[in-house]
Formats: sequence, structure tokens, C-alpha cells
Amino acid sequence: MNNSVRGMIRDAAFMIAVLAAMYLINFAIQEVFETHTMIAAIFVLGVFIISMKTEGYFWGILASLLCVFIVNFTFTAPYYAFNFTIPENLASALVMLVVSIMTSAMNTKVKIQEKLKRETEQERMRANLLRAISHDLRTPLTSIYGSTSTVIQHYDMLDKARKLQLLDEVRNDADWLIRMVENLLSVTRMGDGNVQIAKTPTVLEELLESVLVKFRKRYPNQKVHVSLPEEFIMIPMDAMLIEQVLINLLENAMMHAVGMQNLWINVRISENNAIVEVADDGCGLTSEQLEKIFTGSVKSDSKLLDGKRNSMGIGMLVCNAIIKAHGGTISAKNREGGGTAICFVLEIEEVNLEQ
Repeated sequence: MNNSVRGMIRDAAFMIAVLAAMYLINFAIQEVFETHTMIAAIFVLGVFIISMKTEGYFWGILASLLCVFIVNFTFTAPYYAFNFTIPENLASALVMLVVSIMTSAMNTKVKIQEKLKRETEQERMRANLLRAISHDLRTPLTSIYGSTSTVIQHYDMLDKARKLQLLDEVRNDADWLIRMVENLLSVTRMGDGNVQIAKTPTVLEELLESVLVKFRKRYPNQKVHVSLPEEFIMIPMDAMLIEQVLINLLENAMMHAVGMQNLWINVRISENNAIVEVADDGCGLTSEQLEKIFTGSVKSDSKLLDGKRNSMGIGMLVCNAIIKAHGGTISAKNREGGGTAICFVLEIEEVNLEQ
């Protein structure tokens, strides 16, 4: 079933629900207070609500016509019979029709403005991505070109140790480029408004073990302190994407947290949510960096950047997109003892251990 059909079914169900509610309210007022003075006004309110919350003009106009028939048949003498000769009924019909048209027109205009705003925001994000890509890819590509050119042009003059050093630099830069491409692909995937995240129940402890194995291969000398609650934590997620989030956060600390000695992953449970925090004791962030860290628009002269690559926060932009696609939240703050703490929140799945 496509989105347009689902939208029509949703609007139809909403219209029926509102009209039913207005009918019951009017019926109760008529039975309790024995008055008909509020009937037309209450149905006008229903038409207004339907016109505001549905797409286009159709449902509001249809609701206004249905209200005319309902009022005429149920709440106007002779009861439970149609009589369209009464002037009040024709006036009520005209009022509800005008209300539905005006409200639908206003609602349509607002939605057009919101669509334009979203498109403008998407264009701004694309511009940020293109600007970030041009900065992020230039340095490692230049380094790869320079190292390989040196080996080719001076192969006989270089000793084995120097050749291995240059080739190792090429491998490191290529590895960084691969991770950058993975991030960019994730941004593209998350940027599709129709993307559906395939969630499967995942044990958080097992996911963290997988993340740490990959992280230690790249940074064998950096210890990561892990703190987990005693509870068995199961989270519905796309495990590969959440793994990418954690690796991005850890690597971001390695590249940008100047002076860092310790790196932590802390997990705690709050109600039905798992709160995962990646923290360091490095240099911390400025207020501007905290504000823009998840937008991909951190300035190139920011202290967040390392000396080798002009990273502009693509990894953090990816983290934000992935967590939002999972229905969670992500935030960043400076730690009281120094450094940065970035945490994200995901809903956990209740596990019945008695079975």
C-alpha cells in the first residue's frame, strides 16, 4: 500500500471519528439540556478541525455536506426525515461550506510553506555536505598521491623501512577514506524521508564487544572503560548502523579530543530507555561547536579539527541521522571534569527471562 492510499484512509478515518464525536456531543446536549442552539456551532467546529488536519479540500467539503445531512435528518423537525426547505438549514450548510473552504485553503498554504522550508533545509544540508566532502577528502587523497609518487620516483633510493612507512601512511589514509564513504552512504540513506529502519532485537553487551574489537584494531593503545548495568539489555535496532554510531563517536574522540587520556562507554537504564554515553577527558568543545556538532557545519578553523584532516563533522551528522531514524535522541555536552560526553537514547525491549 503506497503513501497516498494510506493518507486517504487516515484522513477518512479521522473525518469519521470527528463527525461521530460531534454527533455524540450534540445528542448528549439535546437530551440533557433540551436545546438546539449549539448544534450548528458544534458541527462547524468539527468541520474546522477536519479541514485543518486533512490533506487538500476534499475531506473538509465532504464533512460540511455530511454535517448538513446529519443536522437535517437528526436534529431538525421533522426528526429522522430530510427537509431542505428550512432557511436555517440552508444557512448552516453555507456557513460550514465556507468554513471548510477557507480552512482548507489556509491549511494548504501552511503546508506549502512548510514544504518549501524543508526543501530549503535539505539544500542547506547538501551544501554543507559538499563543502565538508571537499575539505575532508582533499588531504588524504593528496597524501596518498604524494606517498605513492615518492615510492615510484625514488624506489631504488629508499630503504625498506621508509617504503613501509610510506605504504603504511597510504593504507591509513585509504582506510579513513573507506570509513568516510560509509558515512556518506549512511547520510544519503538516512536523508531519504521514506527510509525504513529494519530493527531486530539486539543484545547491547554483544554489540559493544563487536565495536570494541574493531576499535582496538585501529587504536590498540587506547583503553576504553566500559560501564554496564546488571540488567540484560535488549534493544530493537539496525545493529550495523548503531555500531557505526559508536565507532564514529569513539574515533571522533581519538581524532579531536586533544590531551585525552581516558575514554569511556557508560550505559544506564532510565524507565524504558537505554542511555549510552561516550565520554573523554580531552579538550572539550566550545559553545559554538556544541551547537553545530550534529549539523555537519562545524567551521574549518574550529578547535574540533585535528591537524591532519579538516573533518567538518560528517561522522556526527551521520550519528544524528541514524539515531533519529531509530526514534531516539542524541546530545553533546562538556564534562565537569573536562572533556566531552555524547550520549544517545534508544528504547529498550522488555525481556521475559522466566520462559
